[in-house]
Amino acid sequence: MAPGRRRLAIVMGQLGDFDSIEYAQALVPRLDELTKAGIAVQLFAIGDASGADRFAAFTGFPRQQLTVDAAPDLHRALNLEPGLVLAGGPWPGFLLMCAGVGSPGTLREVLRGYTGDRSAEQIFTDDAWIEAFPLPRFQAAMFRRVGGGGFQRPFELATQRLRNMNEVLRHWRTYVPKDDFITQRGATVLLDVDDQVLYSHRDRALLGYSETMNRPLAFLDAYLNGQSR
Repeated sequence: MAPGRRRLAIVMGQLGDFDSIEYAQALVPRLDELTKAGIAVQLFAIGDASGADRFAAFTGFPRQQLTVDAAPDLHRALNLEPGLVLAGGPWPGFLLMCAGVGSPGTLREVLRGYTGDRSAEQIFTDDAWIEAFPLPRFQAAMFRRVGGGGFQRPFELATQRLRNMNEVLRHWRTYVPKDDFITQRGATVLLDVDDQVLYSHRDRALLGYSETMNRPLAFLDAYLNGQSR
C-alpha cells in the first residue's frame, strides 16, 4: 500500500472473530465504489493462508486484498487493544468480554441484532433463503412480516450473526489455528496520498469495529461522495 493514493487499512483480530467476518461483509458491496473513488483497501488479520482462503470464499472479499500473520505483531506495533487478558489462557477473558465485561457496548450491540434498527440498512432481500442452524430453513420475506422492509428488521442481524457463527464453529481450526489471540481487537485507518491520517478508529470491544455500528462505513461518506478531495 505505497503512497500516491488513498488507502483504507483495516486491522482485524482473528479471521474467525465475528467482527472480522461482519466487517468484511459490510465492505464487499462497497468495493467497486471505493475503487472508483481511488481508495485502495487492504485487510490485515491474524491467521494463516488456509484460513484466509476460506474467509475470502465465505465473505466474498478478494483474497489478494487480505494479508494474514500468525501473531498480532502489527497490532502490537500499533499498540492496539489486546482485550481482556486473564490468568488461565485466552478463553476466560474472551467469555467475559462476550458478557460485556471489559468490552463496553457489546451487550447493547448484541441486543440491537434482535430488536432491529430503523437507522440501519436491510440485510436480506425478501427472496433469499436463510439457513442458520438450529433454525429451520426459511425465506427472508419472513422478516417483512415481523417488521416491514427498507431497514434492519428485528432478528435480521442476529440471524446473519448466527450464520457467521455456524461457519466459524464448523471450521474453527481453519479460521483460528491458535487460540492465544482471540481477545485481540483491531483498528481502521484511512490514509491520504501523502500518508496523512484522514480517519482512524481503534476497537475497544467485541462488536465494536466501528463508531457507528448501524452504518459501519459512514466515515467514508465524504470521500465516496466527492465532498473531500
